[in-house]
Amino acid sequence: MKITSLTNAKVKQWSKYKEKKYREIDKKFLIEGEHLLQEAHKEGLIECVISVEENTSWDMYEHYEITSDIMKKLSSSVSGSNIMALCHYPEQKETYGKKIIILDDVQDPGNLGTIIRSALSFGYDSIILSKGCADVYNEKVIRSTQGACFHIPVFRKDLQEVLTDFKQQGIAVYGTALKNAIDLQELKVKTPYAFVFGNEGQGVSQGILNRCDKLVKIEMETFESLNVAVAAGICMYTCNH
Repeated sequence: MKITSLTNAKVKQWSKYKEKKYREIDKKFLIEGEHLLQEAHKEGLIECVISVEENTSWDMYEHYEITSDIMKKLSSSVSGSNIMALCHYPEQKETYGKKIIILDDVQDPGNLGTIIRSALSFGYDSIILSKGCADVYNEKVIRSTQGACFHIPVFRKDLQEVLTDFKQQGIAVYGTALKNAIDLQELKVKTPYAFVFGNEGQGVSQGILNRCDKLVKIEMETFESLNVAVAAGICMYTCNH
């Protein structure tokens, strides 16, 4: 089906999904580029494909051919894209697994995306976001995950409630902090466990640190803090080896 008008009803509806509130209402989001389409296709998330030119490789889906002007309206990418897709949120069971990442108000989309990508790469089972974290379906987050967000469960929860549940289930919780913390190399990981990483400026909130079983820091020689995505990657890798 061809669409040439910027005021077409479908174009207007798709454009709304660039905003978080509309994504959350309809549980739908847009993705751009062949690689992300391939990753979303593996999980059965694609509802329709939207492209500037005819693209027969995606004929298994409802397909809309649009103009470059419409693509510019829909696209969030600086470099531009010739193909995108409308996807629906994945259905997720309320199971966290044995290796869990908890993020306390991580607000930068690039950091969130990198942590999700690292968690999947290092074999973690799920990610739990506080209500103050960036939106996982933000286009910048999706792009920085390279599609990893489609393959690992991501939940948005009240962290205090989660930690209460984890205490009852015997899940060890390790918080990252600079003070009153043991060196990462000294940590003897007990499975199941969760690692908590915090806000870019403030770190993990005191209320969450108070609920952790142990506090951990990465040993450093000349500087006191790391980017949260870098710190998370180091901790995840170290605890897998």
